[in-house]
Amino acid sequence: MGLLQNKVCVVTGGAGSIGLASARRFIDEGARVMLVDLDQAQLDKAVALLSTPASDQVFGRAGDVADAAQVEASYEAVVARWGKIDVLFSNAGNAGRNARLESYPEDIFDRTLTIHARGAFLACKYGAPLMNDGGSIIITSSIAGVRGGNGVNMAYVTAKHAQIGVMRVAARALAGRGIRVNTINPGPVDNAFQTGIEVEMGQLIGINVTEQLNQTVPLKRHADASEIAGAVLYFASSLSTYTTGTVHMVDGGLMS
Repeated sequence: MGLLQNKVCVVTGGAGSIGLASARRFIDEGARVMLVDLDQAQLDKAVALLSTPASDQVFGRAGDVADAAQVEASYEAVVARWGKIDVLFSNAGNAGRNARLESYPEDIFDRTLTIHARGAFLACKYGAPLMNDGGSIIITSSIAGVRGGNGVNMAYVTAKHAQIGVMRVAARALAGRGIRVNTINPGPVDNAFQTGIEVEMGQLIGINVTEQLNQTVPLKRHADASEIAGAVLYFASSLSTYTTGTVHMVDGGLMS
């Protein structure tokens, strides 16, 4: 029997590399998974990649994680289909923009903070009442949530710090029901999202950020999305029943 046999899981940002890799691990461990993302076409592709002979094991639903009505409707849809939620992986995010502090776009700051911090808050607010006691909420933060980065992405760094605050309050608030709430904090990951950040940052500060990171990370490389998914699976499963309120680094030793 798998670690998540017959568990109901929700993965936001489900069409991205970490969301998709985590959903694959959940399904391999016997879970049923609803993917949430903005683009229905991308969701359809993700669902096709994850489909198994058990045809009712995965489905996708388009939605904006920062819109309360859409968040609530998504969770109600999965409960109507499969029953109460056991695992909620709040993973959706955007990259913000790299720019000097004095010229940082205020609209980018507002939208990035909304997606990450409000998104995590709404996941906890609307997800927890529809969860089974003893469930798990996992929020994707970042190493940017515990440091200032290179000083050029005010929105992303601030938003990732804010998610840790959401997690800590929710972990206390939901502990009485045995619902664990934790953040995973990846370092550099080998995916299109990270590459875009590194290229833009490198153009701004005049260095090869990818090369610099690979030299700085003790393991000397970026992570594969499947390696982040392994940490997510730990928090989703019964292996972590006494772990809540934690900031869990998955960074190749970068912050050690």
